[in-house]
Amino acid sequence: MERIRQKIGRIKEHLALIRTIKDDCRIRFTADPVYRGALLHYLYLLSDSCIVLAELVIKHKGLRIPQSYAESFDILGDSQILDAAFAYNFARIASFRNFLAHDYEKIDQEVICGQIMNSLEDVDLYLRQVSAALVPEGLGKS
Repeated sequence: MERIRQKIGRIKEHLALIRTIKDDCRIRFTADPVYRGALLHYLYLLSDSCIVLAELVIKHKGLRIPQSYAESFDILGDSQILDAAFAYNFARIASFRNFLAHDYEKIDQEVICGQIMNSLEDVDLYLRQVSAALVPEGLGKS
């Protein structure tokens, strides 16, 4: 349970960092390679950490082993840890993580600075749903 708690804390840290640098994204993303690199790095860490959290919860709950990153979220939806419809949509974060890891040369500024930056609340919702499902087991305790 401690690893889950730590991973949630790291995700919150990544979110906070991204939110502090998201202003003027459209201007800075193209003009400043250091900004672009930092933003993409933190987005990668955020998406990867969300996947790792899903895997930790699956292991903790003794659920079936996922065959892909995306399936991790489907399993959480099937197990009612996440809302099923939300889990299905949130599973796209696995594709985004893979895209950042392998196709970073094809990054579209409008996708990152628009669609992705406007989806950060989905990560907040993910954390709330996971935390709510684990509270009876002590996740909410300090």
